[in-house]
Amino acid sequence: MNDNKDVRFAAVGDLHCTEASAGTLRSFFAQASEAADALLLCGDLTDYGTPKEAKVLADELSVVSVPMIAVLGNHDYESNAADEVRRTLQAAGVQVLDGEAVEVLGIGIAGAKGFAGGFGRASLGAWGEAAIKQFVNEAVHEALKLESALAKLRTPHRIALLHYAPIAGTVQGEPPEIFAFLGNSRLEDPLLRYPVDMVVHGHAHRGALEGRTISGTPVYNVAKPLLQRCFADQPPFRLLRLPAGR
Repeated sequence: MNDNKDVRFAAVGDLHCTEASAGTLRSFFAQASEAADALLLCGDLTDYGTPKEAKVLADELSVVSVPMIAVLGNHDYESNAADEVRRTLQAAGVQVLDGEAVEVLGIGIAGAKGFAGGFGRASLGAWGEAAIKQFVNEAVHEALKLESALAKLRTPHRIALLHYAPIAGTVQGEPPEIFAFLGNSRLEDPLLRYPVDMVVHGHAHRGALEGRTISGTPVYNVAKPLLQRCFADQPPFRLLRLPAGR
């Protein structure tokens, strides 16, 4: 770890790794590993969620020498092989969270994928057809996963790791018509009951870099396409710092 009292996290999501990505991500991951004490991966790690894509990504991550913590995204579920994607990444040393919590270098990290559903007064309610109720129940279920993970943390400093956005602030810039598919306010509720130092997520490629929850917690959108566009002269990861946990 670096000599100062901060723990440095390199955060990025939406890698969308394909079979053709072999050999193209190692330099990027090496830079992130050199700059940070841990790597946070915010979902959509693969493009179609295939085992072959996961194997390519695992090989590219072999240059990383710091702890790696991830959640999956919607793309990682596309081929109905999310369990195999998860196992492949875990075999490569990635801690893949799905309603679990881990402690890394004294910092607590709670992770869940999240889900869609909309924000504030535009949130979809569980009323009407069974399909709508099932959709909303999935959003509620993911929020409960996040809450369960947060409740387990006892560290002085904590991070919430998501794929979908918990606030509308970091999806601003996307077409308003698709806001409801980029996250939901139900993910914000656990963050109010179990405060964290920061939230990181991806998914909104054209969203805003930063926002805040109702309680003022900073939320960072670290979708790789967004970082590439906003920081064209830098490697596309966000370097975030927290005081060492102990």
